[in-house]
Amino acid sequence: MMSRQQTLLARLDQIGQQLEHTNNAWLLLGLGSVGQELERLDRYSDLDFFIITKPGQKQRFLQQLDWLESVHPLSFIFQNTVDGFKLLFADGIYGECAIFELDEMPEIAFSPGRIVWQDSTFLGVDLTVSKQAPPPIRRDTLDFALNEALTNLYVGLCRYARGERLSGLQLVEQHAFSQLLSVLHLLESEVVYYPDQYGNERRAEQRFPQAQERFADVLQGYTRVPESALALLEWLEQIQPVNSSMAAEIRRLAAECRSKQNG
Repeated sequence: MMSRQQTLLARLDQIGQQLEHTNNAWLLLGLGSVGQELERLDRYSDLDFFIITKPGQKQRFLQQLDWLESVHPLSFIFQNTVDGFKLLFADGIYGECAIFELDEMPEIAFSPGRIVWQDSTFLGVDLTVSKQAPPPIRRDTLDFALNEALTNLYVGLCRYARGERLSGLQLVEQHAFSQLLSVLHLLESEVVYYPDQYGNERRAEQRFPQAQERFADVLQGYTRVPESALALLEWLEQIQPVNSSMAAEIRRLAAECRSKQNG
């Protein structure tokens, strides 16, 4: 019996075979853990892939799903963009795909891929690497990120105190924490473990083992946003001096929020 990992790779190969039968595609590009990062493929991975079609054939693959259904029955499919789908095969294999014509590829940003199948007559243009630079998600200095995080904590607690708890949660545990994530590489030696060009949160636990010990303290959830904010503030203060007025206001707001909850 094949392992989940073997099934994922075999399913992708089978999709490539069906693309060949259509005679309307140039290549199938595997991405992520079914792309150039096969070493991290595990039982929780899914299929992430691009199909590059021959001229005028993009809509054929979006509108006619024989190239998928002939591989294995589908139990769910959802066109989430103008370019592709999210899908679930009946045996539990999940996937996300996008379909492009060759002239669209220079404008598409993506992580380096692996050619799974390619038409024998394809001209050999290298499509495994995006021509678009990824958006900057890391910062080279601490000052902006830490001060932005500080203001996120303040505004988040104001909203939480007002009763906008969800908005407060997002500002504290999403926005402020994301600013901290953007500079973790400046604060701790990063373990080289498949950094993602599009998301600092990907594999953060493996890449920053010291920092991850504090994640639970700063991400305590909907009913404990004040506690998360205080833990984040303490972390910021340990990194560099924090404006004392802002720190005092954040602590005052956190105490007010906790008082309202306890009252």
